[in-house]
Amino acid sequence: MTLFHRILKLTVLFAVFACCGALPANSQQPDPAHGQQPKPVIIDTAAQPKVFAEGTVSSPFGEWATSFTPDGKTVFFCRGASYWTICYSKNVNGQWTRPVVAPFSGKYNDTDPFVSPDGKRIVFVSNRPLNAGEESPQKNYHLWYTDHLSGDQWSTPTHIDTPVNLQGSNNYAPSVSSSGTLFFCSRGREGNKGMAGYCAKWLGDHYDRPQQLILLGGEEVQDPFTAPDESYVVFLSGKDLYYCPKQGNGWGPAQKLAPQVNNGDPNSSPYVSRDGKTLYYTSSRVKGFYKRDMKARPLDFDGVEKESQSVFNSEGNILMISIHLPATPK
Repeated sequence: MTLFHRILKLTVLFAVFACCGALPANSQQPDPAHGQQPKPVIIDTAAQPKVFAEGTVSSPFGEWATSFTPDGKTVFFCRGASYWTICYSKNVNGQWTRPVVAPFSGKYNDTDPFVSPDGKRIVFVSNRPLNAGEESPQKNYHLWYTDHLSGDQWSTPTHIDTPVNLQGSNNYAPSVSSSGTLFFCSRGREGNKGMAGYCAKWLGDHYDRPQQLILLGGEEVQDPFTAPDESYVVFLSGKDLYYCPKQGNGWGPAQKLAPQVNNGDPNSSPYVSRDGKTLYYTSSRVKGFYKRDMKARPLDFDGVEKESQSVFNSEGNILMISIHLPATPK
C-alpha cells in the first residue's frame, strides 16, 4: 500500500469516526441550511429536561418567567391564575424554600420579573395605575422597575417612560443586558402586525427608541432573553424556542433548539444561567414525566383528583436542561 493510500485510508476512517458522533459536546457541525456553515451544538442528544424545584417552585399551579439574582441563590418567578403575582424563593443549604410574594407585588397583575445582571434592579410587567393615589388598574400592561434597597426590600416601583411604554400598547417579557439595553415584546405596536421583539438602548438617563428585532424572517418574536453581553438572544416563536447569535451590528441565523426542548408542547419564558450551562423555561409538557399505567385498573375519582393535583397536570412548570452557551463574566 502506497503512502498516499495509507493517508487516504486514515482520512476516511477519521471522517467515519467523526460522523458517528464521537465529537465533543461543544463542537460545531455543518448546517446544510446555511451553506454548510457550522452551528453550535447547544444541547447534547443525551440531555433531558427536569422540573425545577418540584413541589416548591414548580407546583400543580402555573409558574413562569424565571430570573435569578447574580449569586444564583434567589429565584424570582410568577404564579397565578385570576391574578398574576411575582414571588421568590431562596436556596438554603441546597434546598429551595417555600416561596413568598415579592414586597412590590400581590395587589395588581404583575408578571415577567427580570433581575438585572448586577442584581440592583428588577424590571417587570404590571397593569397597576400610573399615578400615585389611584386604585383602579390601567387597561394596558406596561414595564416598571424596582431598585434593590437591602435584604429582601425593594423600592416603590417606577413606571418606565416613553418611548418604551406607549399609551394603548402592552409590553411583556423584559430582559436587560449589563449595559442597560432593554429587550421586550409587544403585540401590534406602532402598526407592526402580531407579536414582535424589541430592544431599546439605555442612553444614560433615558431609553432610546425601541428597534424591532428581526430574528426569524417575518415570524413572530416573543419572550426575548438577552445574554448580559448581548452576544445572543434566546426567544420564543410559536411554541418553540430559538437561539440567535449577534453578528456584527445585526443578528445571525436563528437556530431552533433541540427536540428535547421543542417537543410540540407550548414553551415560553427562556432564561440562561450566568455560566451558560442551564436553560430554564416554562412548558406545559407532560410527556416524559407522567403517563397513566395502561395495565393498571382505571382510575377512580380519588385517582383522578390526585392526578389533577399533581405537578404534571398540563399547567405550566419551570423546566431546566443542560446546555452549552458562553459563560458571562461576573
